[in-house]
Amino acid sequence: MYEQSSRLDKLRFLQRVQEQQLEVTRHWIADEERREAERAQGERARPPQPDWVLELGIGVGSRPVEVHAGHCYAIGRRRKTITREQAVGALSEGVQACTHCRPDTELGIL
Repeated sequence: MYEQSSRLDKLRFLQRVQEQQLEVTRHWIADEERREAERAQGERARPPQPDWVLELGIGVGSRPVEVHAGHCYAIGRRRKTITREQAVGALSEGVQACTHCRPDTELGIL
């Protein structure tokens, strides 16, 4: 016939289930710690943000498109890091200043 489990058997079963859940939680914690370490390493390895960027035109020998401050969100994919002097020179030669970050204002050229 059907034998009833004792209270002690039920508690031991509960203990095994909780130990399994604790092991799963420990794996989740280890995974998250690894992801955080990888993010921190990526931040340390990231090159510093340039002060000034020249957005390049399409094709070899084409004119540059715009001058941007290094923090600008509107910089296109074709870019070249430039110095302050190069940024001033490009603006004085007629290269457009980005309308979002206004490098001409930051450089004192109006």
